[in-house]
Amino acid sequence: MAFLLVTLVAGRAHGAPFTPQADSEVIETLRDRPLPDEERTWRSLRTQARQNPNDAALAARLAHQAIEISRRDGDPRWMGQAQGALQAWWSLPAPPLPIRLLRATILQNQHDFEPALRDLEAVLRQDRSNAQAWLTRASILQVTGRYKEAKTSCEALIGIGAAWHGQACLLELSSLQGQGAPARLSLQALTRQAPPDLHPWLNLIQAELAERLGRRDEAQTLYQRLLVTAPDAYTEGAYADFLLDQGQASEVIKRLEKLQRNDGLLLRLALAYAQTKDAPRLDATVQALRARFHAAHERGDEVHRREEARFALHLLQRPDTALQLAQANWAVQKEPADARILLEAARAARQDAAAQPVRDFIAQAGWSDQRLKPWLR
Repeated sequence: MAFLLVTLVAGRAHGAPFTPQADSEVIETLRDRPLPDEERTWRSLRTQARQNPNDAALAARLAHQAIEISRRDGDPRWMGQAQGALQAWWSLPAPPLPIRLLRATILQNQHDFEPALRDLEAVLRQDRSNAQAWLTRASILQVTGRYKEAKTSCEALIGIGAAWHGQACLLELSSLQGQGAPARLSLQALTRQAPPDLHPWLNLIQAELAERLGRRDEAQTLYQRLLVTAPDAYTEGAYADFLLDQGQASEVIKRLEKLQRNDGLLLRLALAYAQTKDAPRLDATVQALRARFHAAHERGDEVHRREEARFALHLLQRPDTALQLAQANWAVQKEPADARILLEAARAARQDAAAQPVRDFIAQAGWSDQRLKPWLR
């Protein structure tokens, strides 16, 4: 349809439409959009998988590739492609182990944490030395605030020989339980010793810890290094939040204007437009976000409740709606960003008591996060 529109417009601009005299006559040569090597590989795998629909190993490779692209770009459609690749095995109670591990990863991404944990437990019953299963389990348990259980997974990593991952896992947990300063020094030492391929992960842990400790220059340096050496949508969003907190909305706009496919990054772009009082572009992004959240509701997708709560509070000025969303989100996951939006929404809605579960959790866990102090007074 786009090609037809172009040729019709061109015909009107230059007189009578050109009529080819033979089927072999070339009207125009269209260039293919150059594909990144990663996507080219994925398309090749997809073709092979379609030709061999019962090949579980090939389906697993295809799903793994899609998950990697989704993690890098933050485009949820790739996670859908990963699930689609596993469709023949998706509903089986006991699919092959590699597919079960991938299913757990996809469920984790969808915030279906309990089914993901059940799959991981099943994988580990078959293969106690599966480092990826232990690490994914630790990540889910940490995100949901179950730190003691997460610690057992970190320790298991060390026990099976994945010492670098296990140590980093334990240090991140300790940094969330009142040991931020010593964990920072230990993470720096670990990074100096660890293999280079682990540096992006270790630097991200350190960047987020530096923010919680109020070490802004250190956090900024780490985020900038990451976005040069190992850019991905998660880090881009975390850095955008950091910049917004520093009042550097113009830098956020410069970084995110061409990354609007990702819902979380589009939200941060809208928040930057709000900070700079750019009404026309703010209105356009708000309308786009409305449409995306509506589409998510239609799909039954509740992954982005934290982002939608921020949208309702800061861009729609609907604190009661934001509070409801933040409470629903807190029931599922308990990271500092989840605590912050609930504290902010409760204060804005003049319902401080609604945030008491957050205060209780922070006191019990031993969090020390400079960013939360204004809402904990």
